[in-house]
Amino acid sequence: MRILVIEDDLALSAGLCFELDSNGYLTVAAYNCRKARQLLQEDQFDLAIMDVNLPDGNGFDFCKEVKERCPETAVIFLTANDMESDMLKGYELGADDYVTKPFPMSVFQKKLAALLSRIAKQSEEDKYNDGTFAIDFKEMTASLEGKALVFTPLEYRLLKIFTKNPQNVLTRQMLLERLWDIDENFVDEHALTVAVSRVRNKIETNGQQYIKTVYGMGYMWVGGVQK
Repeated sequence: MRILVIEDDLALSAGLCFELDSNGYLTVAAYNCRKARQLLQEDQFDLAIMDVNLPDGNGFDFCKEVKERCPETAVIFLTANDMESDMLKGYELGADDYVTKPFPMSVFQKKLAALLSRIAKQSEEDKYNDGTFAIDFKEMTASLEGKALVFTPLEYRLLKIFTKNPQNVLTRQMLLERLWDIDENFVDEHALTVAVSRVRNKIETNGQQYIKTVYGMGYMWVGGVQK
């Protein structure tokens, strides 16, 4: 787990990074928004721990920026701002937790472990693997019998809908509505037909069937059965 610590108190930052590194996490420190912004552009982080009061900006504003740029990055506020209105604002901006200073390190580590465990579980759920065909939706990578496959963003979105609803009939209208909701882009009937056909051509080899056409209704994910 990669953790970005955004804290301008150098002693607190060093102590926090030391404790987290000692517990098997990988931390990177930033002392202001400018450095944190640069690090987020260069790398991916599972979690950002940030103060509200930073030398060159406001943590609330920066949290909003982080969530817009990296929506899957979790955020914990670690701050002396203990007003209820501040806490509510932090949660409204998408923070996963709000911890006020001073705090017992043991309690913070328990909170952190619970949050990271939930993140890891969610990450596992964002994958599909039947032993032959594997997809990592977060990384947008896929393979069939160990050989890499290339899918378009639309095909990945379609595959995610299918794999999360196995053995359920998905009408064409349902698929079109869900594809629209995911990316707010219009997907027409022709684009859907082409996407389903392209996915089939890439994964249905050696007599295996993954997508079954339910005539007059739509499609069903059947997960690699023999035709």
